[in-house]
Amino acid sequence: MSERKPKVVGFCCEKHGIDSAILAARSGRQYDASVRIIKVPCTGRVDGIHILQALEDGADSVFVLGCLEKNCHYDTGSIEGRKRVEYVKSTLADLGIEKERVEMFNASSTMAWKFPEIVSKMVDVARRLGPIGKAGGDR
Repeated sequence: MSERKPKVVGFCCEKHGIDSAILAARSGRQYDASVRIIKVPCTGRVDGIHILQALEDGADSVFVLGCLEKNCHYDTGSIEGRKRVEYVKSTLADLGIEKERVEMFNASSTMAWKFPEIVSKMVDVARRLGPIGKAGGDR
């Protein structure tokens, strides 16, 4: 039986987040192509319900990738995004779900190496933890 492919969703801001993914691809840096990228205007627009909905819809892990906090296109969007991610992590912990399934990252558009690193980390988390509600190694 083949190993189950982890399901990872990434909410990426349309400025630096998406640009780092595009630059990674254009520069030949490889990352797991099964990650589902959702382009958002700003990580400050990602609500906790969006992250929770992705998990409910079957994602094993979710990441939010925004601009560097002191270089956010919308000034404080990355800071607001981080606050929401931290709130979701707290909610997951209260529900008995591993909070490391959700993470916030920041990058600039020139950081081609960052996007594959993020994807690799979140795919590893998804593989290690497995689907929500299942024993980690019992996929």
